[in-house]
Amino acid sequence: MPSLLSKSFLFIHLPILQSTIPKSRFPFSHSTMALTTKTRLRGVVFDMDGTLTVPVIDFTAMYKAVLGEVEYSRIKAENPSGIDILHHIENWNPDKQRKAYEIILDYERQGLDRLQIMPGAVELCGFLDSKQLRGLITRNVKEAVDLFHLRSGVMFSPALSREFRPYKPDPSPLLHICSTWEVQPNEVMMVGDSLKDDVVCGKRAGAFTCLLDEKGRYGSTDFANSEAEPDFKVSSLSEVHSLLEMNFDLIP
Repeated sequence: MPSLLSKSFLFIHLPILQSTIPKSRFPFSHSTMALTTKTRLRGVVFDMDGTLTVPVIDFTAMYKAVLGEVEYSRIKAENPSGIDILHHIENWNPDKQRKAYEIILDYERQGLDRLQIMPGAVELCGFLDSKQLRGLITRNVKEAVDLFHLRSGVMFSPALSREFRPYKPDPSPLLHICSTWEVQPNEVMMVGDSLKDDVVCGKRAGAFTCLLDEKGRYGSTDFANSEAEPDFKVSSLSEVHSLLEMNFDLIP
């Protein structure tokens, strides 16, 4: 079996995919040369909120409830790409931290009542059933993961929730899944809707990365940091299906 192709070869292979997915959805420049050998891929790991489920949590309201209006505005100005609320409260005193987690959990439980499966998620997982190992990493709680499994009828293993530390963007959860599967990180793809959490986690682990950007939130300036530059950028889960088939040799 040929050795695993490096990620630099992935960029050469992308023009094949662009015949079905508009070029504007990829922020990168690629060669017109195509490869005859597909890259080996043995597993796909998904984010949950905003990727496998429709986003329903009002994160701005949640952050303001935790931080207060003034502190929220200050931190937001210092972090225009987004606030990592879990990281921010880690160093608070135990009592203040407990109250913050209670607020976060309340918002998350409200979200459970409105949980909806993302269009294309069940179909994509059905495709992967016969082809791939399939895992999940979320910064949400295990209760949300259990409900997602129940409503979607699809199981992910491992399925790591916030109870697993450290959480994204640290690569530890993804490396743990790779170790459980007994595969190398460069044989796995991380799929998610967050540059700062999902893409950075995947890049730090050494995996392929795919950014799901349904509403076109991200532009070329957002990819200035190489650690946040995804290998693929798509606007729907159906496009993930297409890129997997066209660019990878899917090996269980």
